[in-house]
Amino acid sequence: MRQSLVPLLAHYQEKIIGQQDNLKYLLTALLADGHVLIEGVPGTGKTQMVKTLATLVGGQFNRIQFTPDLLPSDITGSKIYNMKESQFQTLKGPIFTNVLLADEINRTPAKTQAALLEAMEEKQVTIQGETYRLPALFFVAATQNPIEYEGTYPLPEAQQDRFIFKLNIDFPSLADETEVLRHVLSEQVNSKDQVALFTEEDLAELKRQVKAVTVHQEIMEYMVTIVRKTREHDAIQYGASTRAAIALAKTAQAWAYLDDRDYVTPDDVKHVVRPCLRHRIQLSPYAELEGTDLDEIIATLVGSVTVPR
Repeated sequence: MRQSLVPLLAHYQEKIIGQQDNLKYLLTALLADGHVLIEGVPGTGKTQMVKTLATLVGGQFNRIQFTPDLLPSDITGSKIYNMKESQFQTLKGPIFTNVLLADEINRTPAKTQAALLEAMEEKQVTIQGETYRLPALFFVAATQNPIEYEGTYPLPEAQQDRFIFKLNIDFPSLADETEVLRHVLSEQVNSKDQVALFTEEDLAELKRQVKAVTVHQEIMEYMVTIVRKTREHDAIQYGASTRAAIALAKTAQAWAYLDDRDYVTPDDVKHVVRPCLRHRIQLSPYAELEGTDLDEIIATLVGSVTVPR
């Protein structure tokens, strides 16, 4: 791993126990300049994972609780008339931050969900016809609860495709859960002792280095072949788009960088392929009725593609 990132990931894993793989995935998505959709039951540390990452990278953190009555202007901001100065004044919303946690994003209607689209893709927000740039460091982590569907509005496929990763957060092991309890009871988990290890300029430089990681022609063909295979499987109704191949390449570069290499290997691709594709594939109705596991299908597809040497 790049020497400058060693203390960051070590400190991150020290603060968030039992989610080592997902922490690395979050950092990978950040370095790849993408956004993350996190699915997990309540109480598994999703908010703490994102908040801690924001602190460690020296970014401002905002959290929006998505509810059915949330309006787009509650996210982006609005213009109000200042009677004292006899002019309209722009009030920027909570989206103007470095790290944004969109908590329970599937609790709000599609119109409000769409308020994030322009920001995530273009890194800009339009308020009543006027466009405002977002900070260079802008990272969205959206959460959703997989066990409650009453009163929810499933994310459209087009919006899910905007997220570079979808992470599934599960319960920790017995040993990890016991360690979490021990830390809490001994008051070792304290946000005040978390200090920034990077500046925004540091992260910008790291992202430039990630983009310089070499992806050979054979690896490109390997990734594109995997994506194209998702469009041919009988159990898949809609396969992954070209954007999926781009996301696969960017995250493989970031994963290789975290492993202290300046070139991508097939193993890097295999590490990121499931979180990269699982939200971009729609199973056929028959496969859903059969309870087919999407991650297993992805693993089978990857196994069917010849690994470049």
